[in-house]
Amino acid sequence: MPTFARPDIAAERRADGSWLLSSRTPLEPYERSVGAVLARQARTRPDADLLCERDGDGAWRRLTYGEAWRGAQAIGQALLDRGLGPERPVVILSGNSVDHLLVTLGGFVAGVPVVPVSAAYSLQSTDFSTLAHVLRRARPGLVYVGEVEPHARALAAVDLGAATVVASAPDERATPLADLLATVPGNEIEVAAEAVGPDTVAKILFTSGSTGPPKGVLTTHRMLCCNQQMTRQVWPFTTEEPVVLVDWLPWSHTFGGSHDVGLVLWSGGTLYLDAGRPAPGLIETTLANLAEVSPNAFFSVPAGFAALLPHLEADAGLAERFFANLRLILYAGAALPQASWDRLAALARRTVDRPIPFTASWGSTETAPMATTAHFPLDGPGCIGVPVPGVTVKLVPTERTHELRVKGPNVTPGYLGEPEVTAAAFDDEGFYRMGDAGRFVDPEHPERGIVFDGRVAEDFKLATGTWVNVGTVRTALVSAGAGLIRDAVLTGHDGPELGALVWLTAEDREGLRAAVDKHNAAHPQSSARIGRVLVLAEPPAIDGGEITDKGYVNQRAVLAQRMAEQVRLHGPGAGDDPEVLLFPAR
Repeated sequence: MPTFARPDIAAERRADGSWLLSSRTPLEPYERSVGAVLARQARTRPDADLLCERDGDGAWRRLTYGEAWRGAQAIGQALLDRGLGPERPVVILSGNSVDHLLVTLGGFVAGVPVVPVSAAYSLQSTDFSTLAHVLRRARPGLVYVGEVEPHARALAAVDLGAATVVASAPDERATPLADLLATVPGNEIEVAAEAVGPDTVAKILFTSGSTGPPKGVLTTHRMLCCNQQMTRQVWPFTTEEPVVLVDWLPWSHTFGGSHDVGLVLWSGGTLYLDAGRPAPGLIETTLANLAEVSPNAFFSVPAGFAALLPHLEADAGLAERFFANLRLILYAGAALPQASWDRLAALARRTVDRPIPFTASWGSTETAPMATTAHFPLDGPGCIGVPVPGVTVKLVPTERTHELRVKGPNVTPGYLGEPEVTAAAFDDEGFYRMGDAGRFVDPEHPERGIVFDGRVAEDFKLATGTWVNVGTVRTALVSAGAGLIRDAVLTGHDGPELGALVWLTAEDREGLRAAVDKHNAAHPQSSARIGRVLVLAEPPAIDGGEITDKGYVNQRAVLAQRMAEQVRLHGPGAGDDPEVLLFPAR
């Protein structure tokens, strides 16, 4: 079975200069609900592992499809017994776990929306303002945590209303999850499960809040089910080969919680929960898991690949284990630097005697998430592919590039309790305004795919009137750092030259100067050349939305909250500030 299906793309150019891009391959029928998929897998693969999680002794705690179905029915019945439903959802504060999945599936089966919230909002926040906002919007009937104590300060600081707190670990402050799992399913859960249909809200995912307070994206069973069917049609190997993932991506985000969990569930595969992260002291956990489990697909964000690569390059045995069964490697969440792509490709060629395709997908929380993917060979990063079956992408001309908009059954019906925001998110033809920009790989052949061209709202002009493509320049700068520059935010709006606020992986000013010189030599034009740099000592903060728990830095949020640093970088005293590195144009 091939890894990719051959794309068949229709392109239409309109008189106003906009384009419509869609797949000629029709979207095939798909299930009415996630619960229906779980029930089917429980009948056909009851003893196969759905999810594996390390226990306190390091052994794998395994959840089979049969156990998942029985647990979902019990929890679903318990939720109904407590009066939960569309207006009283379940909020989940803890990170990925077997119990987290069981609570989620119980909600899916019972028709009770599930609201997975970034654990950082209660574990890393100092003011809990984002968590309080989410709870005010969601108005939960039940709040689940793995353990109460790590979340105790957050729970005490916010208004839970009449919500019951449920925890896996015994604690007098919470109802044991074991009580819910001990519930005997009755006729009520059978009736409720049968009533769950495509338009039933499965989950509410809150955005990262880059343009204001986080918005609750209504995610229906139709969105989740059709998106998995779209994926199966462009990655046909998943219809015959159970997908095996080793994955850390948080379920409070659409890629980890909707895409990755769904891909495993639909294929009858196994997800090994990775408690590691792409960070010192945590990447070792990921390495240990990959030394034991060989995935056949691997997904991560650019920061994840940057952290993993040195270890794969240094350990041939680990690399052999990693690449042994791989069908594809996919990056998402941000553009992958060229340097990371080249190193990963070279390592794959040295390790295995077959090609391993690299690919990228594009979408958002509002598209559940996949809208396009490159299901064809790529030469390097940047191309986000073509629309998947059932999706139409509209490219609308702007002053600098094209704005990307999406229509399809995978698109959200709107935002929780925000009808005006919902209305503004769609154009007069019903296309969702993604806020991203794109251009064609080859304008003469649109079927060759779209290149991601940054966020429309992030780009800005210099005083010369020149547009700065923030996403492209930022990725090039990070790539020039070859691992030294952890991330960067571009500055200089309406000024004479570009600046950058950067975070480093090590204290190395000479290395940073060399990296910026390298970038400037390759990008001498004023729209990309970096004229000044300031290293930030304080890491990006969860509070205020500077960073997500996937490691994606929010350009707009950082600029809004770091005005003092921008004054240092661009103010009249910058030349006398020893911390500011200047790069005069020659």
